[in-house]
Amino acid sequence: MIPHTWVELEQSKGGFLSVFTKQFCTYEDAEEKVNKKSNSNARKTIGSVGRKIPHRIIHLIDENGEDKGPVHRADVIRIMDERELKLVALKETADPPVFRLMSGQQIHEERLQLRDKQKASAKKGPVQQKELTFTTTIGQHDLDVKVKQIQQWIEKKHHVKVTVQEKKGDGSKMMQELFGQILETMPDKATYLSPPRVLKEGRSMCVYRHMSEKELHAYKRKEKEKRMQEDNEQKDKSMQEDNKMEATEPHLSKQ
Repeated sequence: MIPHTWVELEQSKGGFLSVFTKQFCTYEDAEEKVNKKSNSNARKTIGSVGRKIPHRIIHLIDENGEDKGPVHRADVIRIMDERELKLVALKETADPPVFRLMSGQQIHEERLQLRDKQKASAKKGPVQQKELTFTTTIGQHDLDVKVKQIQQWIEKKHHVKVTVQEKKGDGSKMMQELFGQILETMPDKATYLSPPRVLKEGRSMCVYRHMSEKELHAYKRKEKEKRMQEDNEQKDKSMQEDNKMEATEPHLSKQ
């Protein structure tokens, strides 16, 4: 028979909780076992600890993010009352434990952010790889359909493997051009996970993937610099034309 101990803890809503333990178990051992179980199943959330602060001295961060250092709980309660703030635990395992003063609106916003992160984390899974195969003689309409399918997969952050089969002696150059044409339709979304390479039996292959946030930021910065350079070149060209016209005007007036 597996030994167990009946303990009365805050975690047990019915007053007492049966905990399977070792042969000789103290109350502290049983409580630690329950705490570990509760913590592993607890949902990460943000909430006020109320006015019953379990620690005499805490490390306090105010509502503006300013570090107030160690503060007695009596002073913390006074500040909470004066500013109508709530106290939220940040790191209770620290010495002294770290708490932060927050307004009700701040707590609400933090909860929304946490919920969004949890939803995003739940949606993340193994990256799927989709595949398409066509020949170099593919018609423009069919190519447009396949490109649209690739774009949809890239939007969903899938990897897309594209294999092109050579026909009628088109050679690898045309296959490489096809890969480039496809990528040019997604300049601000996709890049190569595996660049185009020639396989045996007249086939070429590449794998597209969605740009990372860092790559996307770098692309946008490069495009902005490119537009600025083009604008400056246009301005310089206009100035040169204006100067040329001004230089010819005195000569025309003398005539």
